[in-house]
Amino acid sequence: MTPRKKLNAEAAKRVLIFDGAFGTQIQNRKLGESDYAGDLGLKADQKGNNDILALTRPDVIRDITRAYLDAGSDIISTNTFSANTISQADYAAEAIVDDINIASARIARELADEYEARDAKNGIGRPRFVAGAIGPTNKTLSLSPDVEDPGFREITFDHLVDVYHQQAAGLVKGGADFILIETIFDTLNAKAGIFAVKKLARELDRDVPVMLSMTLTDLSGRNLSGHTVEAFWYAVRHANPITIGLNCSFGAEQLRPHVQLLSQIAPTLVMAYPNAGLPNELGEYDEAPETTAELVQQWAQNGRVNILGGCCGSTPEHIAAMAQAVQGLPPRIVPAEDAKMRLAGLEPFEIAA
Repeated sequence: MTPRKKLNAEAAKRVLIFDGAFGTQIQNRKLGESDYAGDLGLKADQKGNNDILALTRPDVIRDITRAYLDAGSDIISTNTFSANTISQADYAAEAIVDDINIASARIARELADEYEARDAKNGIGRPRFVAGAIGPTNKTLSLSPDVEDPGFREITFDHLVDVYHQQAAGLVKGGADFILIETIFDTLNAKAGIFAVKKLARELDRDVPVMLSMTLTDLSGRNLSGHTVEAFWYAVRHANPITIGLNCSFGAEQLRPHVQLLSQIAPTLVMAYPNAGLPNELGEYDEAPETTAELVQQWAQNGRVNILGGCCGSTPEHIAAMAQAVQGLPPRIVPAEDAKMRLAGLEPFEIAA
């Protein structure tokens, strides 16, 4: 059975659980420059380059991933949010992007397989999945970084496609089941990612399912490039994503109406992973696991989600509380797709029959 069919089959049985934040867990370990740099001999300081830990401190990434699996995650992500040549240029680590992605995906794959095999040995048929995480980079295709020149762009669409293609290829080589294009603040960046993954799928002559997750910049429900949640879906639905959803931005309380809207219109699985509330005056997240779990439980009870997890500030304790809160609840029923023509600028546009 293909990963796409396998995930859809599991999601038809129950609400599935994604993982939580890696950054928070890494920060808690108080790592120093030597932990990040290892013996790679790179020319820039590496402290803060979380992605490179797959090579220099793989034990840290394994421990975090294992903690999320112990908490109840059915899907685990790779620690590769910034493992692309654009972002890694800040650390003079562009040359080892392939190594980072392959190593991180292998860590996740090995642990996912270990937990799945352990359950099978105990007579439990519970698959585990690996989502290869791709962040948005720190560049935008839709907006100019120069207020004096609105037409200026730091990168081209074709260049970003190449960047995403390289990262996706490494993640798939390492064993990822899906490519998760997440924290999408620019819809055109997401389209470059989609194009890259579709190109990779053609090269491999097999399906490489895409998961898409938008992030909002304000409570009105738009991303940085100006698209509403509904317009965003119409702009990317051609990709036939295995999941569509929202992450980061806000806590579960603020994301609720936007998750509800997406759930009503998308004929695919909905995955939502909010922050652990809103940051406090120190920029830290202190929403208790029980609070987050209670909020997302309401989404599940109302049939709004298929997959739940956490983003910034979330911990294995948050994931465990979520898993317990939705246990036994029926999953969202994916609506049938209709034949209406729906288009999108910044707003959705529907042509009625």
